[in-house]
Amino acid sequence: MKLSYLAQQAAPYTQSVHGDCEISSLMQDSRIRAENSLFFCISGIRSDAHDFIPQAIQNGATAVVITREISGLSVPYILVDNDRAAMALIAAAFYGHPARSLRMVGITGTKGKTTVSYYVKAILETAGIACGLIGTTGSMIGDKWMKNTLTTPDPIELQQTLRAMVDANVQAVCMEVSAHAIAMHRLEGIVFEASCFTNLSQDHLDFFGTMEAYFAAKCQFFTEEHTHNAAINLDDDRAGTLIEQLNIPYSTFGIWQKSDIFARDIEMNEGGVNFNLVLWNEQVYPVHLRMMGMFSVYNALAAVAIGLIMGVTPPDICRALESVRAVPGRAEVLETNTPFKVVLDYSHTPSALSNILETVRGFVRNRIIVVFGCGGDRDHGKRPMMGEIAGRLADYSVLTSDNPRSEDPMEILSAIEAGIQPTGAAYVKIENRREAIRHALEQAEDGDVVILAGKGHETYQEIRGTKRPFDEKLIVHDLLSAIAEERKNNA
Repeated sequence: MKLSYLAQQAAPYTQSVHGDCEISSLMQDSRIRAENSLFFCISGIRSDAHDFIPQAIQNGATAVVITREISGLSVPYILVDNDRAAMALIAAAFYGHPARSLRMVGITGTKGKTTVSYYVKAILETAGIACGLIGTTGSMIGDKWMKNTLTTPDPIELQQTLRAMVDANVQAVCMEVSAHAIAMHRLEGIVFEASCFTNLSQDHLDFFGTMEAYFAAKCQFFTEEHTHNAAINLDDDRAGTLIEQLNIPYSTFGIWQKSDIFARDIEMNEGGVNFNLVLWNEQVYPVHLRMMGMFSVYNALAAVAIGLIMGVTPPDICRALESVRAVPGRAEVLETNTPFKVVLDYSHTPSALSNILETVRGFVRNRIIVVFGCGGDRDHGKRPMMGEIAGRLADYSVLTSDNPRSEDPMEILSAIEAGIQPTGAAYVKIENRREAIRHALEQAEDGDVVILAGKGHETYQEIRGTKRPFDEKLIVHDLLSAIAEERKNNA
């Protein structure tokens, strides 16, 4: 594919083109060998990729995309005024604009994106529409899973994945859309048939700075440029502001506000949730969810709204909702064969931690023991908030590491401790997460619920810049076996 053609595809951001050549691949990591590649000089917070052009050329780059003139440049180049947006448009063109052959569904919001996407996938497939999945837990093409490095992949990886989906005869794709992806123009050139706003609560303030900026990024997704139809959670405090800005068709869902799609007669227990689904105050359908909590009802309603936009009938939608047994790391009850339950949940924000604790409080027969931490190099403000929530809603808290990244784990724990101490609740600090889980399991008694919060589906722990294997499902199994063996030998 000619460089000149790709430059035309990024026309809104292309300032000039110098030279021409054949392009066989795209790259943004100068360390990777890629013959006849186009190297994107993406400027980041910590480094400027323009400095790595010589390395990229050495590794096969025959052209580059730059945002500032480079003296003595020996290869053809495209000068652009927005590197990330240009990369998205060029990647789409390079892979043949795969999104144009797919029915695209986008889910955005602080919480619920993963579960909603699983529900939507089930709904579309129940209606006979082959559906791919892109999100936090990875990408799914048919029965094949691929790991993602980000909730919404970078443009090259995203377009490559969409191309693979088209080639595999996938008809629709449901993907999680992060605020980072919107702000960084990863979705440039992709138009969604349906999009959903689940909710907004504190997260990612290390990147956005304020809740207003975080919300503004979400709002950018709900424009004619990106989506044709919207589904909005009317119970969220920001819903009214978002709706005022809409210039596209939309429907609403909720529980407390008067919505187009709502749930009533909600009954919750440890086995799931029963409710009546009401559509436009006219149609009523009984639904049984196999997943616990009020947040599961909201997630289901969001998926219903998307399903209706996509033309799926209400009976098919209800059958699909009832078919979903679990979503990896989302209020997932592990099989432990113990007199206490162990729940794995990706709750890494204050509101998410509050949700899972309040949900379990509704059915727990004895105590709630929660194991949690906070990620390093991320929003510091939520650490004492999560400590306060655990102190208030759990009976016993085990403060431990999440993904400390480059930070000192004990400093993170001290910040969480500052929030839990004023509550007077019982807690312990155990920096090693495996030992923290072991302690919680050893303390658990008949009727208790142990919640492992924060990691969810993740199978690694990032410490000092290194990702180390850490699959909590396997760890719980191994620890319970070891504890049982020790107790047997000491009997």
